[in-house]
Amino acid sequence: MDLDRLRVFIEAAQMLSFSKTAQQQHVSQPTVSKYIRDLESELSVRLFDRSGAGLSLTEAGRALLPAANHLLMEYNKFQDLAKSLESDVGGCIRIACTTAAGKYILPHLAARFRNLHPNVQVNILSCTQEGAIELMLEEEADLGVVSYEVVSDRLESQFFFTDHIILIVSANHPWADRDYIELSEILEEPLIMRESTSGTRRALLTELACHDIKLDDLKVILEVGNSEAIVSAVSAGIGISFVSRMSAIPFLDGNIVVDLPIQGVSLDRRIFIARRSIDTPNRARDVFWGFIHDPINEDLYQKTHYQSKE
Repeated sequence: MDLDRLRVFIEAAQMLSFSKTAQQQHVSQPTVSKYIRDLESELSVRLFDRSGAGLSLTEAGRALLPAANHLLMEYNKFQDLAKSLESDVGGCIRIACTTAAGKYILPHLAARFRNLHPNVQVNILSCTQEGAIELMLEEEADLGVVSYEVVSDRLESQFFFTDHIILIVSANHPWADRDYIELSEILEEPLIMRESTSGTRRALLTELACHDIKLDDLKVILEVGNSEAIVSAVSAGIGISFVSRMSAIPFLDGNIVVDLPIQGVSLDRRIFIARRSIDTPNRARDVFWGFIHDPINEDLYQKTHYQSKE
């Protein structure tokens, strides 16, 4: 079976537009149409309805799409395995990342890894905790960065780094010049929170529960699903918030926001990286697995560390 036809079918099924598929595949629209016609002829089924209302998958097209994705994925694995047997490390590593801090560290790690192994492509996939596990189990991701140690017969994990969650306020906030605050003081301040599925939010609520503080006790004025947007909102004086230190570094360095210790409160959390424990050999993935703790990367992890005021 012609793999180019499969790729075009998969892309067209997502786009539901031959013209957009042609742009994505860098071919002409007539070429896309021909690939689809040839594939339909080869399979003896109609994959798309081409009505005046637009393009849509037929029942056969919907049924065959998962198998097409699987075939293409298996071929990519075949290519990766072949490349892994070459003298240099090659192939593709797909990393599902669930943490804000991980999204800052991984691109730097990937760039350094590619300097050593230029034939490796690293793809970073943003997803939820549950999504990362699912992607690995379904073999759609090779590694997963999560905020807990994975316990599974099919997955193994190792410690990645410590994420330091900090309280930030605007540089113009009345607390900005203080050395620390008491935990009770946050109860009267407008608070910006991460969304309910966020690991940062879960870590915060777990720690607050140890001090008999519930979510309902807080003056939450806004929930935002993006750390950068939260830091920007805090810098504008909209409220205070708890974020991973990595997401606030540019604002901290520019004295736009200030991080404040809270007396008796620690919000450190351990971040792990996981992979399938029983799997087809993947040299690129396994070399990267060891590379993350190479001493040359220590400076990256130092950026996550809490730095007290001088």
